[in-house]
Amino acid sequence: MNYFKTAILLAGMTGLLMVVGFLIGGQTGAVIAFVIAGAMNLFSYWNSDKLVLSMNGAQEVDEQSAPELHSMVRRLADNAGLPMPRVFLMDEAQPNAFATGRNPQNAAVAVTAGLLNTLNREEVAGVIAHELAHIKNHDTLIMTITATIAGAISMLAQFGMFFGGGHRENNGLGIIGTLAMVILAPIAAMIVQMAISRTREYAADNLGAKISGQPMALASALAKISDMAHHVENDAAERNPATAHLFIVNPLSGLRMDNLFSTHPATENRIAALQQLAGEMGAGGYRRSGSSAPRYAPSGPWSGGARRGPWG
Repeated sequence: MNYFKTAILLAGMTGLLMVVGFLIGGQTGAVIAFVIAGAMNLFSYWNSDKLVLSMNGAQEVDEQSAPELHSMVRRLADNAGLPMPRVFLMDEAQPNAFATGRNPQNAAVAVTAGLLNTLNREEVAGVIAHELAHIKNHDTLIMTITATIAGAISMLAQFGMFFGGGHRENNGLGIIGTLAMVILAPIAAMIVQMAISRTREYAADNLGAKISGQPMALASALAKISDMAHHVENDAAERNPATAHLFIVNPLSGLRMDNLFSTHPATENRIAALQQLAGEMGAGGYRRSGSSAPRYAPSGPWSGGARRGPWG
């Protein structure tokens, strides 16, 4: 059902792109819009992972520089039936993570230093399993395509303003219609992108919990990350808000207008879904104390007080 919904939303996004192209240049405009989107997607297919990793200051680590992290990713990748992805570390205090890559054979998982310093082992494993679920579900490619098409729609809508009201002999847009298109088309694209992102996040939570075998550890991680995201700024994400939808939790602080439409479901709803899954799996773990969020250890690196972190 999730894949069917995603396919429908992607079709809707492509249709919206062609409508904007038609309003600007008639049938020719619709064809040109489709070609532009195809060219942008082709470029993104081959280069999106490099761009996203670079924009977020991610540095690759190996078995020598991050033995424990590497070992954990390898074990979870084996659980998921995936090839070992490349592993990256971001020098950000905010706990967060994302996955990227056009397919499982060319995938990467990136985590922040804050994630490793704040979460315990089980929680880190839950987060990494969530990102591996995105890779297994090919969400990294889907989200790249939706972001590219959304960008193309916004770009074409801006072109419509410069072309002075579109293909008037066909549609008579006029200045009011052009202004409406410039404002509403990107918003519509953003709403569709949000719907796709939220659908994929729930699916990755579900599969990730099964990969790690500890749904409540992932729920605890989500609670911690969501809480800290409001207090600890992610400088790279703030500079590049277009990549925010890739992270496990929205990394934007909410101080910018970019956070007006969140591409992530409410953390409370994700936790509730994981609690239900834990019941179905018979998974024990973190006790609740009068709250929908799971109780978790207040902080700490993976191994009882070691301060150097699990990557060194």
